[in-house]
Amino acid sequence: MNRLILSSALLACSIGTAFAAGSTAASTAGSSAAAGGTSASSKTTSPNDKVVLQARDDAASFVASDGRIRGAQLEAALRHLRERNAAAHRASDMQLAQAILTL
Repeated sequence: MNRLILSSALLACSIGTAFAAGSTAASTAGSSAAAGGTSASSKTTSPNDKVVLQARDDAASFVASDGRIRGAQLEAALRHLRERNAAAHRASDMQLAQAILTL
């Protein structure tokens, strides 16, 4: 249980940091874009954040099926998280899927 809490916290912190950076960039871009008449909505999250966020439905299916349903987006997100976060290497697929659902 402690491991799940740690994994979730680390995952949330790493993604939260990326969101904070993206939001700051989007805010700046939004101010500039408003003057130019264009939309800055595509700058709110980086492509890396989208990989994890797009896996939420797959993560929900994975958790609900007790690990029997493994979608392609979840697989991509698990791979992405493990490539970028040392704590994710020690977490199980189920723990990471549950953490993705908290985002």
